[in-house]
Amino acid sequence: MKQVVLLLLIAGLVGCGPSETPVPKPDIPTVEELAADPARLKALRSLCKTDRTNLGDVLCDRVAEATRKRFYGDGIVPYTPSDTPPKF
Repeated sequence: MKQVVLLLLIAGLVGCGPSETPVPKPDIPTVEELAADPARLKALRSLCKTDRTNLGDVLCDRVAEATRKRFYGDGIVPYTPSDTPPKF
């Protein structure tokens, strides 16, 4: 009886291997590359809105970050308020 249970356990563990080999994903562009190319960024944004599952979360997250970076810029503010508050 112990041998049968052991044999079934081994057979069950052998059958639990990966069913498919993972498909290698193409090189995903960096945030800087996407921010530098607005036409590609716009196309990828529309694809991420409609088909995020096929594109992948990593690419769509990078597209969102590049969009944010283009919108906010480098973070340098052109206006600096004075140290003394205005008096009304």
